[in-house]
Amino acid sequence: QKLVYIFCLSTIKFIFRNWKCKYAAHTNGVKLILVLMIDTHSHMYSEQFNGDRPEALLRAKAEGVEFILLPNIDEESIDALHSLSDAEKNCLPMMGLHPCSVNEDLNKKLLLVENELFQGTRKYIAVGEIGIDLYWDRSYMEAQKEAFRIQINWAKKLGLPIVIHARDSMAEILEILDEEHSESLRGVFHCFSGNDTDARRILSYKSFMFGIGGVVTFKNSKLPQVLSGIPLNKILLETDAPYLAPVPFRGKRNESAYLSYVADKLSDIYECSIDIIKEKTTANAEKLFQISKFIAS
Repeated sequence: QKLVYIFCLSTIKFIFRNWKCKYAAHTNGVKLILVLMIDTHSHMYSEQFNGDRPEALLRAKAEGVEFILLPNIDEESIDALHSLSDAEKNCLPMMGLHPCSVNEDLNKKLLLVENELFQGTRKYIAVGEIGIDLYWDRSYMEAQKEAFRIQINWAKKLGLPIVIHARDSMAEILEILDEEHSESLRGVFHCFSGNDTDARRILSYKSFMFGIGGVVTFKNSKLPQVLSGIPLNKILLETDAPYLAPVPFRGKRNESAYLSYVADKLSDIYECSIDIIKEKTTANAEKLFQISKFIAS
């Protein structure tokens, strides 16, 4: 009963918040059409949701989030990732080794990811999240580069997109992509935070997109100006839950239900309705991740 109450309450909020729905003529009156969204990057399997995961998933559904894509972190997150994706068919798993988990056990960690991708019985929608993170520690920079390059080539073999984590490492990431880029390689820069020059470099790869989340809503964010040079057909919505909650929830736990706040901000930036943002970004996600094909296989 509690879950039903939460779902109904969230649905009512969804309907009456501005521009979260549209109406179409119907022979029997007015028909409500929810414009759906895809959260292309969310750690809803995180232990931070252990106390209310079912409710959080219902809130996301009520807000029109149709699919939630789940990036892996390392060997410690795989069981939780599998548990959620097995229980919720709209939660689609990725597999990869996060750069912050790269250490002296790199070979062992990569072997586990490789076995999951190539020898396991499960399907994965992308290789991710992978990349280079030099914010906390640069001591494993070369190992992170190696792991990134190896996983890029796994994605090429499997025909899967890559989901890139780049923090204080855009130059290193782009240098490797320049060397590894091919017609078969596609992906997204998760939580993109680069500048105009970075954006132009990424656009030159043709088959890469930009994951935009709560940071775009922050008061001093420079992303709105950078996005003016990025076409909407290259944009994906994401939350990175439980991290980087958008305004007005900044500093609190993020969740997939907050995706509409990102869409709201993008509608201001691109000077169009929120419905157009939802429709275009959903089409972009389908194009990159081939979600319909993944679900049907």
